[in-house]
Amino acid sequence: MSIQRIGVIGAGQMGSGIAQVGAQCGFDMFLLDQNPEAALRAQARIERTLGVLVDKGKLDDATRAGTLARIKPVMDYASLSDCDLIIEAAVELAAVKCEIFKQVEAVTRPDVILASNTSSISITSLAASTSRPERVIGIHFMNPPPVMRLVEIIRGLQTSDDTVERAKEVTAKMGKVVVSARDMPGFIVNRMLIPFLNEACFALQE
Repeated sequence: MSIQRIGVIGAGQMGSGIAQVGAQCGFDMFLLDQNPEAALRAQARIERTLGVLVDKGKLDDATRAGTLARIKPVMDYASLSDCDLIIEAAVELAAVKCEIFKQVEAVTRPDVILASNTSSISITSLAASTSRPERVIGIHFMNPPPVMRLVEIIRGLQTSDDTVERAKEVTAKMGKVVVSARDMPGFIVNRMLIPFLNEACFALQE
């Protein structure tokens, strides 16, 4: 399965950033949010961001126009039926993410990859809520996605090798530096970040 159409669920800073990155790299991006107006606002925000890049000479008009044409706000889960990869970028609540995966499963092909942008929730536990755990994976973009190059790929206990390879291939095409992380609390980046922040707080107190 060649991944060309990517659905992003959640049109906040992370979701809109992922949509922008994917569209700039040639993927057709479908952006869905529980609030339909949020997806439209995200599209307008991306348009302004790209306009600033053009004004600064970091992007040409043709690339800007092509990127915007590949971002399509959608109103319901059924609009994601032709996607090859779905990335949820919703709030950091396991129950919400599991419900999203159930909704996506109902409208997509069995071979579609379901990815979570979670920064801390177990991929194995999210996969257990689906009927295709071998197709569930973590793709954790750093914030903000258009700027930060690092992406963590997290496999659950039942994630297949094929799913891992396709996730790595897609993120590499987006120009990201990909690292593989174990399915443990905080993965790599946040597992390192928290002790750094704690040490900084202790240093300030001293």
